[in-house]
Amino acid sequence: MEQMGFADIEYANRKRRTKRDDFLEIMDHVIVWEEWTDIIMPYYPNGKRGRPTRGAETMLRMYLLQNWFNLSDEGVEDAIYDSYAFRNFMKINFLDEQAPDATTLCKFRKLLDENGITKSFFESVKHFLEEHGKIMHGGSIVDATIVDAATSTKNESKKRDPEMHQVKKGNQWYFGIRIHHGVDAGTGYIHSCDVTAANVNERDVVPNLVREDDDVVYGDKGYCGIEKREEIKNDPHLSKIDWRVNKQKPYRKNEWIPGEGIKWYKYLEYQKSRVRSKVEYGFYIIKRIFGYKKVRYRGIPKNLTQAHTLSALANLYMFAQARKASVPGLV
Repeated sequence: MEQMGFADIEYANRKRRTKRDDFLEIMDHVIVWEEWTDIIMPYYPNGKRGRPTRGAETMLRMYLLQNWFNLSDEGVEDAIYDSYAFRNFMKINFLDEQAPDATTLCKFRKLLDENGITKSFFESVKHFLEEHGKIMHGGSIVDATIVDAATSTKNESKKRDPEMHQVKKGNQWYFGIRIHHGVDAGTGYIHSCDVTAANVNERDVVPNLVREDDDVVYGDKGYCGIEKREEIKNDPHLSKIDWRVNKQKPYRKNEWIPGEGIKWYKYLEYQKSRVRSKVEYGFYIIKRIFGYKKVRYRGIPKNLTQAHTLSALANLYMFAQARKASVPGLV
């Protein structure tokens, strides 16, 4: 058992625990650290040249803190020194070592990006959920959300990010990326993730989000007419899928006679919306709870790396919440 310091003894006498303490404790329990560390180690420096490296798990914990709380490299370094909850999650004793600096974290994130490690994290979480019977098969929900990017040209190149574009949604223009999710229709866990520029049509990405064993796919009105697209009709699997998409204009007053028929039509649209709404919870976790409302990095590849991380963490968050609900009093 690790010896308690004066700060641990002092904080143990607090009147109440914070939500941050509870969140980090439950996430520490649901993440399989050994498996994620094993994924990193083949690409991690061995420390035989240059300055000594920090432990892969220590850097991974710092990287996850950055994504959970939407912090910059310098911001998460300062937060570890400032917050007892962060320091406790990092398992750092300041008597023996200091927190990794911002430059070390930047190099670690670059390592994850160049080797596609975060996608392996995402696949690892999906495999874990399937092993525990948390993911069903046969039906998926597809949807996308826009994440804003910086529109300022006050940078070295005097230009906005060339890989991101603007798109009009409703009466408002957006500039940034679009995160696409394929979600299990039964449980709501994310099984597929992709990132494109904001102006890419949602229907263009659907073949990348549908699983091989899916027979039914749900979508909002943005996917209307998808079964008529050539790439869908020419694919042996996609052409047989039952596309249950909400209609853009499910009924018009001048075309329908009020009665039981229109009530039944409304009921069908309502039932499709009930199933389709599960996809929104993953976006809620990423954008509201994790605070990912604005793009931090330039280029699609770097943001795809972060999207895979956030999607994996969103799945773990949903798993942790379900675990807490099934075991009353569990922190």
